[in-house]
Amino acid sequence: MTPIQQRLQALCSQLPPHVQLVAVSKFHPTEAVEQCYQTGQRLFGESREQELRHKAPVLPKDIEWQFIGHLQTNKVRHVVPIASRILSVDSLRLLQEIEKQAARIGKQMGVLLELHVTDEPTKSGFTPDECLDMLQSGVWRQMSHVRIEGIMCMATLTDDEAVIRSNFRTAIRAFTTYKEQFFADSPHFCIRSWGMSDDWPIAVEEGSNMVRIGTDIFGPREY
Repeated sequence: MTPIQQRLQALCSQLPPHVQLVAVSKFHPTEAVEQCYQTGQRLFGESREQELRHKAPVLPKDIEWQFIGHLQTNKVRHVVPIASRILSVDSLRLLQEIEKQAARIGKQMGVLLELHVTDEPTKSGFTPDECLDMLQSGVWRQMSHVRIEGIMCMATLTDDEAVIRSNFRTAIRAFTTYKEQFFADSPHFCIRSWGMSDDWPIAVEEGSNMVRIGTDIFGPREY
């Protein structure tokens, strides 16, 4: 068993059964992805359109690619045919473009709405109120080729556990509000994706059921 496989198995043994693992393979070679695949992992996260287009054709077809990075609208047409889910929808304009490109190929695209729950200006996403306004507008209800399946966020990059917990609690409150007001009858709106290598145990305690982990599996990034 390789070091990558050992780390993956150790991580999976710690995750509760209800928590999905997205193995963040960005900047890592296809060989590393194959090692995880051989251990049973099927969800992999990529953040760059070109890297996704390079890896997907040469790796097993039953991999469920999760696009996790900031996605420019002009790259959507390349991502939609490959990804099973886009986790980083941070604007109505992007959602509309995903709808357009998914309709073009007759696909229903799973998406998560990205929330900005920190004070860090470099992070993208809707504020919880902006996301609420977008959902209240009802525009998304006319989109038959996108399926909103939940929300994702990233916590503040800090060692202060109280700040991290506060970020995640903002996210779970938003999720609960959206579920009650807009998705009460939708079993698909169930994904709460927060938690990465540094903070996933806190994230799980604070309601996450999908963690996105790279370093703890693959080691340092290979640029």
